[in-house]
Amino acid sequence: MKKALLIVDIQNDYFPDGKMELHGSEPAAQRAGALLAHFRGRGLPVIHIQHISARPGATFFLPDTEGVRIHPSVAPADHETVIRKHFPNAFRDTALLDHLRQHAIEDLVIAGMMTHMCVDATTRAAADLGFTCSLAGDACATRALSFGGTTVPADHVHCSFLAALSGAYATVRTAGELTAD
Repeated sequence: MKKALLIVDIQNDYFPDGKMELHGSEPAAQRAGALLAHFRGRGLPVIHIQHISARPGATFFLPDTEGVRIHPSVAPADHETVIRKHFPNAFRDTALLDHLRQHAIEDLVIAGMMTHMCVDATTRAAADLGFTCSLAGDACATRALSFGGTTVPADHVHCSFLAALSGAYATVRTAGELTAD
């Protein structure tokens, strides 16, 4: 089964001084960078997903800004695929599915941001499309959420979404465990 690394939305706006700083973005990006080095060292395919906001009223990932750029910790090499998207699910209205099928990729290792949004949507879609998914839980980051007057801390949001994905949609492991395979 051919394996690829899928790095979802690790972009500058999610880091300190960005427009949507996430809790734990820097250590998550370092772990994603280690996964990237592992895949590159073995000559395995890497696909970078870059979100570009097209929604009216969007406040981050705006076109032609520093914030929309892929973070230097996981910057694409010249030969690596970059797929741009406008929705949380990286398969929606993109060439991702065609690219994976063209290259006979069946197994995805996923890392990225935000755990509760684009990572969740993309992982669920990949599993529903028949891909085997491994999610590097410690190479993902998210933020606190509020609903009904209750604020849910980022660590709880992160853990809840990893727990929901674990099993039916992905095998959730650490980046270190995934590079030890």
